[in-house]
Amino acid sequence: MNLLRNDILQDEEKLLLSKISLGDEVSFRVLFNSHRKWIYSYALKIIKSDVLAEEILHDVFLKIWQHKNLSEIDTIEFYLRTVTRNITLNMLRRINLEVMVNNQLSKSWEEAHNETEEMILLNDSVQVLNQAIEQLTPQQKMVYNLCKNKGLKYAQVAEQLAISPLTVKTHMQHTLRFLRNYLKKYNDLTLLIICFELLSEK
Repeated sequence: MNLLRNDILQDEEKLLLSKISLGDEVSFRVLFNSHRKWIYSYALKIIKSDVLAEEILHDVFLKIWQHKNLSEIDTIEFYLRTVTRNITLNMLRRINLEVMVNNQLSKSWEEAHNETEEMILLNDSVQVLNQAIEQLTPQQKMVYNLCKNKGLKYAQVAEQLAISPLTVKTHMQHTLRFLRNYLKKYNDLTLLIICFELLSEK
């Protein structure tokens, strides 16, 4: 009975992956909702950060969305566990590197200039911006990450996500409008200026 149930589940997964490979966002959402909880919990346990755990979660599913040969995946859970582990480890390495760089920069700034306030303000601005980004839909986060963090052009993002450049542009316009409106509730003018600089077109 268990073997039969496993075969049925594998067939359902294969069908789901087949639809996702054709750009079916409904199937993608079904897969996302089925696995998001344990992926987020795993990442949070290792990384100890809500924001970074969410980033890992969306990076994992971005990899699924961009996968060129989903039909080659035998077991989706095994694949997701492997990808989640690898992305989490890469995140840890990035954090450790950033800590080393920040420590070195802090030493240099303390010796040459007193710029502690600027660093605190910048960190606060990034934190506020990350809080705003957390309010976006999964699709908007993917588009924003590829455009702003990866530096891809709309046409490149459209090709990766199998959607039209106009859809990418629309997502970004709605996303930037939402983020700017979200940030307006903060009264600190300097913080707002930095946030808007971070949001500005590159």
